[in-house]
Amino acid sequence: EVQLVESRGGLVQTGGSLRLSCAASGFTFAFDDYAIGWFRQAPGKEREGVSCINNSKGKTHYADSVKGRFTISSDKAKNTVYLQMNSLKPEDTAVYFCAAEWGLDLRIKDDYTRSSQAGAYAYWGQGTQVTVSS
Repeated sequence: EVQLVESRGGLVQTGGSLRLSCAASGFTFAFDDYAIGWFRQAPGKEREGVSCINNSKGKTHYADSVKGRFTISSDKAKNTVYLQMNSLKPEDTAVYFCAAEWGLDLRIKDDYTRSSQAGAYAYWGQGTQVTVSS
């Protein structure tokens, strides 16, 4: 059974930093062959893609709203993906989810586009709240 467990989020002030982690287990295939994405959902809004990493292909993807502020990385030995969030803004406040999908290849244009869409992912974590105070 695939499990994705996000670390606890938290409350930070504007301009602050926070690192989220997503620990993965139970994959049928190698961790490297999965794309791991981070999504967020604010109250009353749709779930939006934040960032994605495709370990075996060495590719990452960021939403325009977080480029230059967020960094996604992975520790293959720990089957864990991290999202380092810097220069946080109140509009970053949301529940953050990690998600996984096997075989999503960010080198392929269609997959790159799909990597920011929640419907492309089969496996999801439970979500963690991040609140940025102004």
